[in-house]
Amino acid sequence: MSWYQPTLDSVTTIREDGSRRFIHPADVKGRFTRARMVVGWVLIAIYAALPWIPVNGRPAVFLDVSKRQMHLFGMTFVPQDFWLAFFLITGLGFTLFYVTALFGRIWCGWVCPQTVFIEQVFRRIERLFEGDATARRRLDDAPWNTQKIIRRGGKWLVFWILTVLIAHIFISYFVSIPRLYEMVQSSPLEHLGVFLFVFALSAALFFDFVWFREQFCIVLCPYGRMQSVLIDNDSVVIGYDKRRGEPRGKKKTEGVGDCVDCRRCVQVCPTGIDIRLGVQIECINCANCVDACDEVMTRLGRPKGLIRYDSTHALEGERTRFLRPRMILYTFLLLLGATVMTLSISTLKPAAVTVQRMAGAPYYRSDGRVRNQYLVRIENKRNEPTRFRVRLVNGQPGLELSGAEKELEVAPLGQLVRPLVVALPEQDYHGSFKVELEFKADTFSISRVIPFLGPDFLNIAK
Repeated sequence: MSWYQPTLDSVTTIREDGSRRFIHPADVKGRFTRARMVVGWVLIAIYAALPWIPVNGRPAVFLDVSKRQMHLFGMTFVPQDFWLAFFLITGLGFTLFYVTALFGRIWCGWVCPQTVFIEQVFRRIERLFEGDATARRRLDDAPWNTQKIIRRGGKWLVFWILTVLIAHIFISYFVSIPRLYEMVQSSPLEHLGVFLFVFALSAALFFDFVWFREQFCIVLCPYGRMQSVLIDNDSVVIGYDKRRGEPRGKKKTEGVGDCVDCRRCVQVCPTGIDIRLGVQIECINCANCVDACDEVMTRLGRPKGLIRYDSTHALEGERTRFLRPRMILYTFLLLLGATVMTLSISTLKPAAVTVQRMAGAPYYRSDGRVRNQYLVRIENKRNEPTRFRVRLVNGQPGLELSGAEKELEVAPLGQLVRPLVVALPEQDYHGSFKVELEFKADTFSISRVIPFLGPDFLNIAK
């Protein structure tokens, strides 16, 4: 890689003949490298710990597929609440766009799982087995002998163990840690679907961390290709100060800038680009080049910041405008979405109630009465039993409710299905109308409006 000169004419990892150029970034130390390591390990710790942390008797994040429930930091959501996922998904996506407009691809370099695992885990292991960047390139070119088999085989074995561990942690978000432990102890054939999923996920992660790596960011990830429309000349990105650095030349050469063309910024880049050429699709704002250049400037006795986090306008000697029309619009939309999401969540109840007409005839006539039969499903989101009293709130005189004379008790995080019958003397029936059922618990109540049908059921009350 040291002899290759990146250009803007093609992707850095593609050779002139179209073959793949493997990137082996050199080691780098500095303030941003240390900060990214801390952030990365905190994120990994959170990822591994969330299935273990109990909140209201359930893991902090538990997407219970078998019971169709979602537990998020003490809040329980059932299928009737999944419409809120719209706010969650769009909110996260828009927040990412908002941050990108301000600070470029800082997500990619600092908190993206792909970057965090590769840089903080797998590349470190690779260095232990294969050495620094120069040694790794030599090993790539070396024939398959005993030493190469041991080094590569040992690295791949550790990689496979880690990817299997990562996959098991991921599946624990859907089945819980105790259930996962039971599955691991039993035969794979007893849980074939889960076993195949974990194996496939482990294989995909292994392929990514061993071979695909930066190609995922360049080829598959749509976010990198969207950055050109998300950032502008006032977005804070990693850039090279051409006014200070050009023309390049050796330290004691008269009339040259601060850049000595040591190519250290290229050698440490995980995607192999030359940041001095400007903002590029492969750049993930990881700041490796910033630390590398600062280290060189310190040795040369020159000010740091030849390569730094800054806007294009600032690098050109102009002022960075953080408050600009697009940011005002983005801020308004972000606050509007957050407000709507907060109000929507505030309407949630600790239980979900659905009332459906039972299969069969829309109504029945017997003993001088018109009967409507309904099936009630109550899902308790609490981690404690909840009792409900069911009563008719409105309706015509003479209307009677049967099937819920006593309180209905629903188990913790359980559900209860019960038939209810609403009847009316036939002489009091004068046409279809609406009936309101109230399900009242200790601290809240839920109302459902249902149609009561009779002989003229095609003319349902509006």
